[in-house]
Amino acid sequence: MITAEEIEKLATLARLSLSPEEKERMRGEVDSILEYVATIQKVSAGAGKRTPSIVAQRNVMREDTNPHESGIHTEALVSSAPKREGDYIKVKKIL
Repeated sequence: MITAEEIEKLATLARLSLSPEEKERMRGEVDSILEYVATIQKVSAGAGKRTPSIVAQRNVMREDTNPHESGIHTEALVSSAPKREGDYIKVKKIL
């Protein structure tokens, strides 16, 4: 169980000022959060074993093909830039 001193330290680190009633309420809430995290950690530790899925899986990504000819949109995109140098957009050097 978390102590009142630990709650005060957490409140100080978070720059919160808590009344004594709020500190007591926070003790209970933080305890329940920590118990929940411990439960999740127990479940996650056993999740290393891969179980077969009963749901059919399929790839929802499209095939990696060339949807259009390379460079056909270059002129339209580069012409809208404020500065250009050939087929490139000219930008300020950033170091």
